[in-house]
Amino acid sequence: MLFLVRILWLLWLLLPRNRAAPPQTEREDTGVDWLSKFGYLPPPDPVTGQLQTKEALTKAIKAMQKFGGLKETGVFDQATLGLMNTPRCSLPDVPVTEGTIGRRKRSLNTLNTLNKWTKRHLSWRVRTFPKDSALLGRDTVRALMYYALKVWSDIAPLNFHEVAGSDADIQIDFTKADHNDGYPFDGPGGTVAHAFFPGERFTAGDTHFDDDEAWTFRSPDSHGMDLFAVAVHEFGHAIGLVHTSAIESIMRPYYQGPVGDPLKYDLPYEDKVRVWQLYGVRDSVSHTTQPGHRTQTEEPPVLLDLPENRSSVLLVRDSPDRCAGHFDAVAQIRGEAFFFKGKHFWRLTREKNLVSLRPAQIHRFWRGLPQSVDSVDAVYERLGDHKIVFFKGLKYWIFKDNIVEEGYPRPISDFGLPLEGVDAAFVWLHNEKTYFFKDNHYWRYDDHLRRMDLGYPKDSTLWKGLPPQLDDAMRWSDGSSYFFKGKEYWRVPSSDMEAEADYPRLIAKDWLLCTDIQSDSPGASAESTENRVDARPDRAENGYEVCSCTSDTASPLGAQLSPSFLWLLVPFWTLSTLHPMSL
Repeated sequence: MLFLVRILWLLWLLLPRNRAAPPQTEREDTGVDWLSKFGYLPPPDPVTGQLQTKEALTKAIKAMQKFGGLKETGVFDQATLGLMNTPRCSLPDVPVTEGTIGRRKRSLNTLNTLNKWTKRHLSWRVRTFPKDSALLGRDTVRALMYYALKVWSDIAPLNFHEVAGSDADIQIDFTKADHNDGYPFDGPGGTVAHAFFPGERFTAGDTHFDDDEAWTFRSPDSHGMDLFAVAVHEFGHAIGLVHTSAIESIMRPYYQGPVGDPLKYDLPYEDKVRVWQLYGVRDSVSHTTQPGHRTQTEEPPVLLDLPENRSSVLLVRDSPDRCAGHFDAVAQIRGEAFFFKGKHFWRLTREKNLVSLRPAQIHRFWRGLPQSVDSVDAVYERLGDHKIVFFKGLKYWIFKDNIVEEGYPRPISDFGLPLEGVDAAFVWLHNEKTYFFKDNHYWRYDDHLRRMDLGYPKDSTLWKGLPPQLDDAMRWSDGSSYFFKGKEYWRVPSSDMEAEADYPRLIAKDWLLCTDIQSDSPGASAESTENRVDARPDRAENGYEVCSCTSDTASPLGAQLSPSFLWLLVPFWTLSTLHPMSL
């Protein structure tokens, strides 16, 4: 027994004497870091190493508690620590003063309400997407970005439009840890996103989301971070709003959970007033809007049902055969390709993915186009305001996003076009003029000045290698122009007016994922059509793919937010947003 006691005594003597810091000290160290990070305390002097005084710390804690709506105790009590542990925006709550944040001072403007855009048409682009999200497909992410921006443009005179290139006012990224902007992310929880204020910096408006978060949509709070709610907050920063202490405000720095359906979400009155102070009130918004009263905005676009998540989907009864060629119209809209045939259309994403083998119905999406219109002759997107123009016979319609504007249809004589209608219309990026083709002639129209250029029409043989009586034409993101007739298409590179030598090629094979082109038989059945499709999902065919992610069956959006049409809608909700998309 004596031996055992001695052994225990020796073991006790050998135990390490350095104990972990007392909980109170740990809390204070963590709390000081947090208060410094979010602007309540200046960091310790880097030269003298002088620490914060007790008085300064107490004052900072009280300021944080007041801003967060807590009792001002001046100590790190349980409620204060709980709020500090709440996921939140990376930006400080208190204006950054000269020299206090170093690199951040160079990265972000001082937090004040003088930061605002001097222009009213702002472009946006999702540059990188969530890497590990099983719930949100790319189209869904783009759709949510569109709706989050629309929250602000619905009430303020701002127009957001998505662009395909790298030159966007608002660059959106999903990234992790230190990503070289002075605001490193810290893994799940903690800081979840941040955005840069308007200004002259090249990062102005850019918005970053922490890719370590489990981003969700229409999911219970416990399942992850609601992307729409966070995006609305961050885009508030991107247009110049700072954090506020108002509990009901979307600009409160702390994550407050999902805010509901993007199609119905209405900003709190506090946020409306603050954005009105920056930009004024949008014409369509009543100046007498009061708390609790929804702003009168356009009815949300129709969101179509999703096809099954597989490439071999049976065609809808009476739907046309996409593999037979002969399209009524082809257009690039919001960076994507649309193939119109009868009362239906197919869509290719900008990544050259066929969204679905199942066509969408024109009248279900393009709201306001008369039911009597059973096909369209030509379609194009105007560069200046990104509205979409449809032609049929001697009439034309203009759509803002997917909603027809008042006063249409109007006669095509508005353009100075002949009374025979048009075969094709597209914008040539070489000079940003709109070209119309009819039979053996073409016209050049200036959409900015709203007038036909002098000296037209001209003989269409000036476009060498192209056939007469085209079905339609479009520009594409590779800078080339594409011309379509029957089952074939021609490519004219950049500023040339001559088709490339190895054209024409087959539309169905190169664009619409058809592998065995058969005769254009009126009796072609859905079964025979599907026999011509490679049934393996996601298999590239000439650089194009069926976008299996677009059915997004795992997405919380479910059948209501179809990536196919969510996106379309981004183009089209955005459709107004793509460039001033306000289409």
